[in-house]
Amino acid sequence: MIYRRTLIRELTATAFGLFLILLGILFTNLVLRLLARAAGGTVAPEGILALLGFNAIFYLNILLSVALFLTVLLTLSRWYRDSEMIVWFTSGQALTASLKPILWFSVPFLLAIIALSLFLSPWAEKRKLEYEQQLENRDEVTLLAPGLFKEFKRVKLVVFVESIDTFNGTIRNVFLHSIGEKQDETTVARTAHLEEAKNGDRFIVLGEGRRYEGKPGSPDYRVVEFDKLARRIEPAEARAITLSRKAMSTEQLVAVADPSERSELFWRLSVPIEALVLVLLAIPLSYVNPRMGRSFNLISAAFLYMLYSNCLNIVQSMIAQGKLSFWVGLALPHLIALALVLVLFRQQLSVTGLLRGRRRSLPAAGPVEPK
Repeated sequence: MIYRRTLIRELTATAFGLFLILLGILFTNLVLRLLARAAGGTVAPEGILALLGFNAIFYLNILLSVALFLTVLLTLSRWYRDSEMIVWFTSGQALTASLKPILWFSVPFLLAIIALSLFLSPWAEKRKLEYEQQLENRDEVTLLAPGLFKEFKRVKLVVFVESIDTFNGTIRNVFLHSIGEKQDETTVARTAHLEEAKNGDRFIVLGEGRRYEGKPGSPDYRVVEFDKLARRIEPAEARAITLSRKAMSTEQLVAVADPSERSELFWRLSVPIEALVLVLLAIPLSYVNPRMGRSFNLISAAFLYMLYSNCLNIVQSMIAQGKLSFWVGLALPHLIALALVLVLFRQQLSVTGLLRGRRRSLPAAGPVEPK
């Protein structure tokens, strides 16, 4: 009982540390992606935090699955290296006796993975698409970033601003280049600001600038200087949300018999099943053989994890293409993985001799006859 409590305590501490590390890696990757999109002008800077949260929730089920697998693997590997498992075995406990405390420890993680895979991840993906649509439907001028050229393909306009004063909304040193059907126009202005008319139309008002119309050297080329010039901002056209399979609810996927939707349902059900199988797989894989080095079991575990995940991706693709039925695809890879778990348990028990109830009895010593 003492060793079981110690095992659960160490599993909890290891899981907490691993979760924070993996979460930091995930957030770093997502932040770099979103900052690149914001620098390109496809995402407004104020939308980064919201999109970061939605993306983190979407990938959290995979992160918890990996954290649970590494927690069991690293904890039991340390117990083998520090001979704590020897104490476990000599106290009369077999390797299979560690299943109960490890599974009890894994239950909250597995429940969270199920909730994330079936409900929260699709919700986060849908909310992300809705939020991105809200950002796209805003006025295009709000997507301007100081120091970067921004192209608006819908109105055939290229804009560059040097700086934006966030307190009074003043824009300084503006460059506009528009491509028209008859002639091109280039406008530069020292200042600019936004104004809204009584009818709701919005204008960008340029001050102290100059406009170049036509092609230099042509007869119709002219230069116009102005103190104030207003240009109407065309409102962005509303775009309907196109929900992907990842954003569909689980109830909708169950009701649809299309192969592509079935493949997404397969993935959502496979993630928690994979997490459970990986926990069982980590127990025999954690055995450290001194003759093979301390890192051999970690390399083997990484290889099996990648093989398992890639097999699930292949099966998902085959289900989406209609080459494999849903139920066969759902059962086949996980049953093979469970068979591998049983083989590794059997091999581990036979190698370490941990099967209980087998003891050799020494022959009774008889009386010593005098010579």
